[in-house]
Amino acid sequence: MTSNREFYAERAADARRDAEAASLDNVRERCLRAAAAWDAMCARATRAERNRAEIEARKAAEAILLAESRLVPDAD
Repeated sequence: MTSNREFYAERAADARRDAEAASLDNVRERCLRAAAAWDAMCARATRAERNRAEIEARKAAEAILLAESRLVPDAD
């Protein structure tokens, strides 16, 4: 299964290919605008994936610290 980021990147590449093949200026410009929009969505998806991974890593580290703190007996 492909990620959203990969899907958006593929659509952007398709739009650029369509732009290269277009013989009419307005069609070429429309395809290039579409490619730019797909690129922007790809960039947002990339940031979201990176942020999600950072949050998951932080939560995992916090869980490890919590588990370790429960293993240490109180000094009382």
